[in-house]
Amino acid sequence: MDSSPSAPPSLEQAFELALLSDVGTTRPDNEDSCGHFIEGPDSVVFTVADGVGGYEGGEIASRMAVDILLEAYRESPPAWGAAKRLYRAITSANIGIHDKALTVPELSRMATTMTAVSVEKGILSAVHIGDCRLHLIRHSHISVVTKDHTMVADKVRMGVMTAARAKTHPERGMLLRSLGRELIASIDRITLPLMERDRLILCSDGLYNVLEDKELESLSRDVDAETACRTLIETANNRGTSGQPDLRRLQNDVAHRPHRGHRRLARPPALTIRPMKRSGAVAI
Repeated sequence: MDSSPSAPPSLEQAFELALLSDVGTTRPDNEDSCGHFIEGPDSVVFTVADGVGGYEGGEIASRMAVDILLEAYRESPPAWGAAKRLYRAITSANIGIHDKALTVPELSRMATTMTAVSVEKGILSAVHIGDCRLHLIRHSHISVVTKDHTMVADKVRMGVMTAARAKTHPERGMLLRSLGRELIASIDRITLPLMERDRLILCSDGLYNVLEDKELESLSRDVDAETACRTLIETANNRGTSGQPDLRRLQNDVAHRPHRGHRRLARPPALTIRPMKRSGAVAI
């Protein structure tokens, strides 16, 4: 899969966007997918999906999820608002994958994680299922906006396992929720206001299992989105990774005032809007 960035025509927009995906150092195939849709100078949607490894059709499921979500969002009425459009879109993706799994025996167990983000007029709306992570960086402080839907993450939240132990636990990838497994999926919904100069990093576990949160912040600081994506993925690859890096990065320069910039595209699966990850999206 081509991971070289391309440069579409520049747009007057309130954010800087870049994406990059890499197969990583240990797997022959890339089950991560990502994509984006720029609706206007202050409106963008970006998403990353990580096909469930070890099951038939993980790569197909993640690609379907991204394609269906972006198409459904694009065709939905803007009057609904970004949050409702995003939730309806991921619901459509879940139904599409579930129906495909029912009709194609070879794909009967396919599933994927997915996190999708809309930034519109300085407001972030997100939908999330699985263990991709959306990071918010504000004033050099990084926080994880999403919640991992995994067995070990639940144990950490209950206080029966430390975060350090969870990071290396052999069952850390065991999902409690995913897209496509059930006709009705339990989706987390997130809404929060953004501030000028906020950075967002959206990525799959191929990146955050290798790089610490403080490294995601420092390596994406004071550089453009494309450079941040490349630096994060190269750093993770130099250490060796357990998965594919997908990256989306977005930088919110001025919430309501356009800023000259342009989107950077690499072949899926990674998008940067200044979030970053080896598999995923980065948004700054």
